[in-house]
Amino acid sequence: MTRPPARQGVTCPYCFAAVAPQRILFRCRGQAGRRQGCAPVLDKELAEYTGSTAGASLPPVFAASGRKGRADCPECGLPTGNRACPECHNPLPSAYCDSPGRIVALVGAKNAGKSTYIAVLLHELMNRVGTELDASLVACDDRTIERYKRDFARPLLEERRLLPTTASAATGPREPLVYLLTRTRTRKGRFARARNDSLALVLFDTAGEDLRSREVTDLHLRYLEAADAIIFLVDPLELPGARAEVRDAVPAPRTAGEDPDSEPLNVIARVTETLRQRHGTRPGEPLPVPVAVALTKIDVLRPGLLKQSALHRSRSGQGVLDLDDRDAVNEQVRAMLHDWQAGQLDTYLGQQYAGHALFGLSALGGVPERGRVGAGGVRPYRAEDPLLWLLYRFRMLDGVRPGGG
Repeated sequence: MTRPPARQGVTCPYCFAAVAPQRILFRCRGQAGRRQGCAPVLDKELAEYTGSTAGASLPPVFAASGRKGRADCPECGLPTGNRACPECHNPLPSAYCDSPGRIVALVGAKNAGKSTYIAVLLHELMNRVGTELDASLVACDDRTIERYKRDFARPLLEERRLLPTTASAATGPREPLVYLLTRTRTRKGRFARARNDSLALVLFDTAGEDLRSREVTDLHLRYLEAADAIIFLVDPLELPGARAEVRDAVPAPRTAGEDPDSEPLNVIARVTETLRQRHGTRPGEPLPVPVAVALTKIDVLRPGLLKQSALHRSRSGQGVLDLDDRDAVNEQVRAMLHDWQAGQLDTYLGQQYAGHALFGLSALGGVPERGRVGAGGVRPYRAEDPLLWLLYRFRMLDGVRPGGG
């Protein structure tokens, strides 16, 4: 297995600028209680990034050696460990700067269920899957905490309302959700010791039209160009062959087949071209970025699958990647794509990427009813599978073959 190349320096998880460690800025701790630090001033760079002056009045930033974890403010003399991006002045958490973080990009066309998937994946990582992996998932800023609660967790998980289709970024600025996923792993052997491995998980809830609108592509392109891995979400009901199998059980998306630009293969092709520009690969040379392609809403398709199908089985939940199970699911989804006359999707991925894997998952676990989560509540099925495969690719998760293969 080829390990994706490690990133040099730090990539800002907000504006996605590549920053050499020595260029990282520090922000004064400011005044608090009896502490005589610098007074707040309007940070124009931060205000420009957020599109608002609200919350942009902060203690000033200053240059110092970003290779060190602390520096003394040249104005008030107080030491600070608060680091900031030199381009947008957003905070760069210490754990993010000090660990070999990786950015995972989430991409999908309209109706793929990106918002719902984000809500469920993060909830699983904070709870069941996080416990299984001995991992913590911590938001890197207060804006991420507030947005996750307001736009994802509260409506879907608490009020059981379906999340609305993502509006285009042209209608207003939208920020990424920025998390640090940290696993504690213990090396086996005589000199066993624990170590922490971290992954920067940066998620954009990207509308399908944002991938082709010239007015709003700049930040999205930088997001994709900075990605160390991609998760593509594909709504199987956008594939005519799959729709034909379930047309009596669930209605097709209202836009299914109407917009060629939203077809899964076309979305993936646009992203692939962006990645080729970043990596400078020669024609015919596979891209080194690992790509996970997941069919969402698999719960709708499961009744038609054979009982022995890999997609009828749940993961073992042992804190490792079962490679036998991974191979079986990959082959099952590949066979389904070819049965639906969508095999060119798999063929294209094999031609363009050095490593890709196919998945089937369901964020809700059941068919919604009148704009609300079904009576059984949110019951995710294999929602974490793509991320676990990427953790394995990044050597943050061990792989095993229970069958001895």
